[in-house]
Formats: sequence, structure tokens, C-alpha cells
Amino acid sequence: MTMLVSCKQDTTKMKTDFEKFISSYDSVIVPLSKEMNLAQWNASISGKTEDYERYSRLKKQYAMFHTDRNAFKFLEKVKAAGIIDDSIEQRQLQVLYLTYLSYQADSNLQKEIIELENTVEQKYSTYRAVINDSSYTDNDIENILKNSTDNVLLQAAWEAHKRIGPVVAADIITLVKKRNALARQLGFANFHEMSLKLNDQDPNEIEKLFDDLDKLTSQSFANAKLEIDQVLSRRYKISPNQLMPWHYQNRFFQEAPNIYPVDLDMYYKNQNLEKITSQFYLSIGLPIDDLLAKSDLYEKPGKNQHAFCTDIDNEGDVRVLCNIKPNEQWMNTMLHEFGHAVYDKYIDRNLPFVLRQPAHIFTTEAIAMLFGRLSKNPQWMVDAQIISKSEAKKISESCFNTLRLEQLVFSRWAQVMYRFEKSMYENPDQDLNALWWKLVEKYQLIKKPIGRNEPDWATKIHIATVPCYYHNYLLGELLASQLHYYICNHVLNDTTDIRRVSYYGRPEVGKYLQEKVFKPGMRYSWNDMIEKATGEKLSVKYYARQFVK
Repeated sequence: MTMLVSCKQDTTKMKTDFEKFISSYDSVIVPLSKEMNLAQWNASISGKTEDYERYSRLKKQYAMFHTDRNAFKFLEKVKAAGIIDDSIEQRQLQVLYLTYLSYQADSNLQKEIIELENTVEQKYSTYRAVINDSSYTDNDIENILKNSTDNVLLQAAWEAHKRIGPVVAADIITLVKKRNALARQLGFANFHEMSLKLNDQDPNEIEKLFDDLDKLTSQSFANAKLEIDQVLSRRYKISPNQLMPWHYQNRFFQEAPNIYPVDLDMYYKNQNLEKITSQFYLSIGLPIDDLLAKSDLYEKPGKNQHAFCTDIDNEGDVRVLCNIKPNEQWMNTMLHEFGHAVYDKYIDRNLPFVLRQPAHIFTTEAIAMLFGRLSKNPQWMVDAQIISKSEAKKISESCFNTLRLEQLVFSRWAQVMYRFEKSMYENPDQDLNALWWKLVEKYQLIKKPIGRNEPDWATKIHIATVPCYYHNYLLGELLASQLHYYICNHVLNDTTDIRRVSYYGRPEVGKYLQEKVFKPGMRYSWNDMIEKATGEKLSVKYYARQFVK
């Protein structure tokens, strides 16, 4: 009897201690996270060294807080005891355990990684391509590649962008080796394996998924690539076998070239993309004017040239950084980034702080992609009063073919990114330049320029600043298709032509997403959330049904 009482007292004490741990954790990490996120935001806008240094200091402070061995051992003990029976507390325990585990390596090594990451990120942010002594932004380079038919200028623009590679390559290889050293200290084979496992993903399952998607898209992409090459060879007045990487209308052939008889940029060139985005989200019951007010949407000297969304405080201070130009790409980006933003905004604020984030990094990508696709949807363009019904009818088939081609092209690009990073972390001393082009040639069917031996892999910012993340974009596309089919079939009850559904003016779409996807935050594991929201776990079949012939 005494032993039973003692065990009960021990259990009660451990539960109480865990509650105290959470309270103590939040008292430090809530204000620190806010300060750190604000510092990153300010640095991304200014590009100033002092702002990046401040962000680096706070990022190190955040990391060092989680290196506390005693705290980790306590969480390990509570986890092993199995005494937490409340589902919310169980999720908190799991999330905190994995968070602390990721920081249990040597603290000096972690500081070195953060400092180097900060240095590399600043180099990317402030780099500008130079052609004939003139400076060009990423937007300028993309514009040349997309619109010029001057083969000499196209090559010059592509090569000018690629000169960032030698600037950052050595730092990235150093980063990879330091990240690997950190992963091995924590018992993982390398950083790639660690990243997946700490993000609740089985590396073998991800590998199988990418192999399956390779088989699924390989022939369809090869057929599409033949069509692309025929159109582009006529455009540039060269034979198909003379086509080079700079002929595919963007820096990485990660987006579909414009080969169909529709110029989507034409419809957006005189539009207010900010206003269109605001009105659309309002029409589906997810107003964003409060988010727009705190966002930074237009180009500035020194500003990060990319786009991202950040949740500053997990309390509703959600912001988007863009560099808007009036074209379809930036319309897509605005819809995409504010997809991330509404997800963050509508997470249940009654959840504990550590659970006030998306179920997984790829589930928020899925929402962003679900909405980003609308920029190519003629019915959505009609609903947004961008084009007339007659114009929509005229371009409908070309728009869908463009979207389908975009998905095929991106799926093959994602194969390159996933397999390059996996192999790079397995062996960073291999010839990475050769590895990059081997994968580009295999999965994208793009030829390496004769004699080229430059670190072109290092020109993709994600490899340095968002490591082992890119595969989540493709998982996001899978989930976006799964959600789209569910919304059409079960929320809108509209299956007449699933390609035309635009969601515009349908607040029930916003309500469904808010209740089933956004509000739960990280309350459930990602596949459990997907099953609760759509009736089944993540599947490739809806993506295949939508985009693969």
C-alpha cells in the first residue's frame, strides 16, 4: 500500500514538475523568439551588417538556451516514464524533446554554424549580378531570361547570376561539414538524415516517395520536354540540340517556360497585386489587411530579393516579405506567401506556445501552393475581375496546360534538389560540381555547357540557408492536390470541372481550412491532421490525377 502511494506521489510530482518546466520555458522562449524573429525581419529588409549581427547573436542565444543538458535529461525522463496522459501535453513533450535533442551537440560548434549561416545569408541578400558593368537584381535577371531572344544576352545574364556560386561555395561546404559533425554528435549518420528524422519524417519513406514520383512523372516529363525544346528552338532560331540552360526562361528551369499561346503576364501588368490578394482572401473569409499593414512588399536597396512569410510572435504578428512586380510570377508569389500567412494567423491561440505552428513545414507549403496555383486559373481571374468570361474561355486550355507543365517541371527540379542534398551530406568531399550537372541532366534533361566546371549548385540559396527542406515543397504539392479534391467534392460539392474551381467568394472554403487545417496547429502529427481533414493520409494519387497524363 505504501509503495502504491509513493508511486502515485512520484507520478503526481513529475506531472507537476513538467507543468513548471513548460511555464519556465515559455517565460524565456516567448520573448526571445519574438526578438529574434524581429531581428531577422529587420536584417532582411535593410541588408545591414549590424542588423545581421544582431540576428546572429539572438539566434545563438536561442540555440544555447536549448543546449541545457539537465533540461533535456528531464524531458527524456518524463518521456520514458510515459506518465503524461493529456494529449496536448503529450504533443508538447514530443515537440520539446525533439527541439532540445537537435541542440544537444557541442555548443561552440552550434555557434560556429550560426555565425557562418549568417555570413552566407548576407552574401546572398546583398549580391547583385553584373553585366557590362551594370548591376542587376534577381528580378532583372529573371526578366531577361524570360523575355529576351538575344542568345548572347541570355548567356551573359545566366552566367552573371551564377557568379554568386564561387562567392559562397567554400563557406557552404564548410557549413555542410560542420552540420554533419553536429549530427554525428547526436547519433545520426549525417545532417540530412537528422533533419528528416527530427522533422518526423522517415528517410526511407521519403526516398521511396521520390522514387515513386520519378517513375510517375518520368515519361510525361520527357514528352513535355520534347515539346518545350521544339518551341524554344523556334523562339531562339537554333536547333533543339543547341539549347542550353539559359534558354529555359529562368535560372534553374524550376518553372515552366512559356510555350503555350497565352501570355499571363499581360493580364497582370497593370494590376494592383496587393489589392487583388487582399480582396481574394477577404472573399473566402480570411481577411489579411492586418497582415498587409505589417508586410514589406516592394524592392529596396540591400533588401532580401526573395519572398517569405514569418510569424513574429505566435500571437498574430504575421508578416510577408516580397519584391512585387506586376506579373504572373509575383501574383502567384503573393497568393502563395499569404497562404502561409493565413495559416499562421488562424492557428488556435489557446494552444500552448510550442504548438502554435503548422502541423509540419510541408503542410503550410501545401496551403501556399493551393492558393498560388490560382494565378493561372482563368475562372479565378474572372472572379477577381482581371479578365472577361470570353477571354477566360479563350485561354482556358492553355492555362491548364501551363499549370500542368509547371508541375511536371517543378517535380523534376525537386528531384535534383532532394538527391543533390542527400548525396552532398553523405559525402561533401565528392566533386559537387559534377554531381549537380549529373542530376540536372538526368532529371531535367538539360545539358551542361561544354567545359563548364563551376559551383552552380551553390547558386541556389536554399542549399545554404534552408538545408534539407526542399523535398517538402513537393510533398506540399501532393497535399495541395489532395486538399483541392476534398474541397471540390465535400466542401463546395462541385465536381463538374475541377480545373475551373477558383474558391473566390466562397467563405465555406476559408471556414473549412480554418477549422480543419489551420486551427489545430501542431496539436496532431502531420499525417493525423491530414487524415482528419481529408479522410485519408497523404497520397500521391490526387497529384497524379490532376497533373500526370
